[in-house]
Amino acid sequence: MRAPSVLASFRFALEGIAYALRTQRNFRIHTLAMFGVIGVGIWLELSLDQWAVIALTSGLVLQAELFNTALEAVVDHVSPEFHALAKIAKDCAAGAVFLSAAIAIAVGLFVLGPRLLARLGVS
Repeated sequence: MRAPSVLASFRFALEGIAYALRTQRNFRIHTLAMFGVIGVGIWLELSLDQWAVIALTSGLVLQAELFNTALEAVVDHVSPEFHALAKIAKDCAAGAVFLSAAIAIAVGLFVLGPRLLARLGVS
């Protein structure tokens, strides 16, 4: 079904994000982590380039979570019983989230680490 308007498309997208926030524990965890990183970034007075890296990395993690949620919903709909291929699809989607989160942690350490250590007086 096609959205009746651009505004409706935006509303549907926001409903998807709201659904993930309401129902997906890991989406909430990643969202809270993102806000924590934003708080630390403000405290450390990150440069615009550093903010861009943090924003892209955080966005990719949340996107991976949303794609994982969407894929799980579709797989559960078309294959309510256990099927080996359904398991592979779900495991790969979960792996994508895990990988994006691990990379985000590494990026966070690279971007925030030196300034954080300097601010805390640990060199």
